[in-house]
Amino acid sequence: MNDKELQKEIVYLKNKQNVTILAHYYQSIEIQNIADYLGGSLELSKIAKEESDSEYIIFAGVDFMAETASILNQDKRVLLPNPESCCPMAAYLDAEMVREYKKTHPGLPVVTYVNSTAEVKAESDVCCTSANAVRVVKRIAKEFDVNSVLFGPDSNLADYAEQKSGIKCIKMPEEGHCYVHSQISVDDFKRSRDLIKDGLVLVHPECIREVRELADFVGSTAQMYDRVKNSKIEEDNFIIGTEEGLIKRIAEDFPDKHIYPIREKLICYNMKKHTLELIKYVLENLDDPMFEVKVPSEIAEKAIFPLKKMLQIS
Repeated sequence: MNDKELQKEIVYLKNKQNVTILAHYYQSIEIQNIADYLGGSLELSKIAKEESDSEYIIFAGVDFMAETASILNQDKRVLLPNPESCCPMAAYLDAEMVREYKKTHPGLPVVTYVNSTAEVKAESDVCCTSANAVRVVKRIAKEFDVNSVLFGPDSNLADYAEQKSGIKCIKMPEEGHCYVHSQISVDDFKRSRDLIKDGLVLVHPECIREVRELADFVGSTAQMYDRVKNSKIEEDNFIIGTEEGLIKRIAEDFPDKHIYPIREKLICYNMKKHTLELIKYVLENLDDPMFEVKVPSEIAEKAIFPLKKMLQIS
């Protein structure tokens, strides 16, 4: 089957079986276009809980996203088409490390990025997204009456939250990072700006500080999408510093704008492990346990607290 035939068959199967397909912006355009909902990781998990009445949810994302969907939707079956689609950033931090950080920094609240494992969330006081990290850090520091927090696993987002909030963010660990966003350099910025002199540069807060400080806009995937969507008529050229899936989505949705990547081949290969063929196979084998992501209830009960707290703060 070619892609169009696969897409047609997938749409038929998911509608016939009342299955909801969620796809992250970093998926291929072919997968994005067959999804019921498209967006960022937490946004999609909330959609699964609030908008979908399906028993089965196929999540085209990475493992921590499927885990978050499972935490928020214990009554539903969350399926990950490729079980090997894991997030290297989330792997930088485990629950035992968090417990050790808490021992060495008693009294400080633990803020964890949603890009973390369920076990790490279960050890946290509050979670955050790249969109609300600054607000969450300010609120939790005020609640605990401290001027420092523990923050992980992304060190660049921790640096961004500290820079914007004025609250010290102790990195858990120092080396945690996203291999896609952290590779964007000042040279990439200068080269792209030299080529598109009036281009507005949009980057993710997971980028290094030197790049963020040069950019015209720093925001999450959804915020970058909305920045282009809501741009002024005279704003024609955008240089985007994030994974190519979002860049292609923006270019397809806003053909009147000129969209350029800040550098070539910004690809999350872990996200790209999902394929149309795999999604079709899962739809044909919904009860195969190898695809199900189920967070144990004892962990989910602990992990849901910091997620709900984040949503209250947001």
